[in-house]
Amino acid sequence: MNGTRDHDIIVYGATGFTGRLVAEYLAHHYKGCSDAPKWAMAGRSLSKLAEVRDIIGANEETPLIVADASNPSSLDAMAACTRVVLSTVGPYQLYGSELVAACVRAGTAYADLCGEPGWMREMIDTHHEAAEASGARITFSCGFDSIPFDLGVLFLQAEAVKRHGKPAPRVKGRVRKMQGGASGGTIASLTETLKAVAKRPSLALLLKSSFALTPGFEGPSQPIGLVPEYDSATGTWTAPFIMAPINTKNVHRTNYLLDHPWGADLVYDEMVMTTIGDAGKAMAEAMTKANPFGESKLKPGEGPSREERENGYYDLLFIGEYPGGATIRACVQGDRDPGYGSTSKMLAETGMAMLDNNGNGGVWTPGALLGEKLIDRLTEHAGLTFRIEG
Repeated sequence: MNGTRDHDIIVYGATGFTGRLVAEYLAHHYKGCSDAPKWAMAGRSLSKLAEVRDIIGANEETPLIVADASNPSSLDAMAACTRVVLSTVGPYQLYGSELVAACVRAGTAYADLCGEPGWMREMIDTHHEAAEASGARITFSCGFDSIPFDLGVLFLQAEAVKRHGKPAPRVKGRVRKMQGGASGGTIASLTETLKAVAKRPSLALLLKSSFALTPGFEGPSQPIGLVPEYDSATGTWTAPFIMAPINTKNVHRTNYLLDHPWGADLVYDEMVMTTIGDAGKAMAEAMTKANPFGESKLKPGEGPSREERENGYYDLLFIGEYPGGATIRACVQGDRDPGYGSTSKMLAETGMAMLDNNGNGGVWTPGALLGEKLIDRLTEHAGLTFRIEG
């Protein structure tokens, strides 16, 4: 990234629900701080941007930028004037491709909330080498999918190496507790992914593979995670986790990008813990049959109230297992609902961490690009806790 840029961070999609939360966080969390970024809000409508700026109480001099996915030249202009773009405009397979291309051309760092592996693989294949050349650091999945899981495994494995001299070849990710549901954007992204599979059936094979984001590398067989099962490591029954298909792919890509520090034979899965005995089995079976989005009527741009966001939380358990029977456990906890309150803080802090990171260009994961630096920022600023349990 060459030359001086007008802005450090631009929040693209600031008039949407999640984008507004990201902008609000930057406006208030870093107000008056010595490391406050020079940031701006971007979207399709100047009047709506101004309205949101007033609603969130941002400084009236906060720059507003008109940019639209249907107008590539506006995206080029936006990418050229900032160090980092944070995009909340999804589904990304509909609205994200031109912006990624613009950031690659400009050598601008980019982070989003994408959980669409088919599109992500397309971006990897299309832009990874060009991003390496331009210095653009393109980073997907910087919200609840997949930062707590990606960094949770990284955190666990670092301690595993300290204790046992080598990483755990088998890691289990378990959702122990969670209050708060998926965002309207997540629901829309899943809908568009299903449409894409219907048009291109070969995409289904890519989506099924845990190694869809590791071109040229196929690791060992992985747990399917589609049926209830008893987990002896937790002593509980477990149910499928709706975010596992994207999180597991990102964990394996992080391992791949870092030259497999956790071993080329890593086996990783994610499930939701229920409880013990017959009650736990019945609960797991019911969760498997249920609509994972419940009765949600959320659309992109909509979300829960501030009270609901602040009353949300999540508690994730990671278990590393060795062939000889040794184990290690870590947990990652968040103090807001996963889909909005915590996600918006994670995306904002990813942007802040990218300002301090001079890593090479390419298509990254948060764990591979930012690693422990991002863990430190999330712990200090974003209400996340990383802890070894045993």
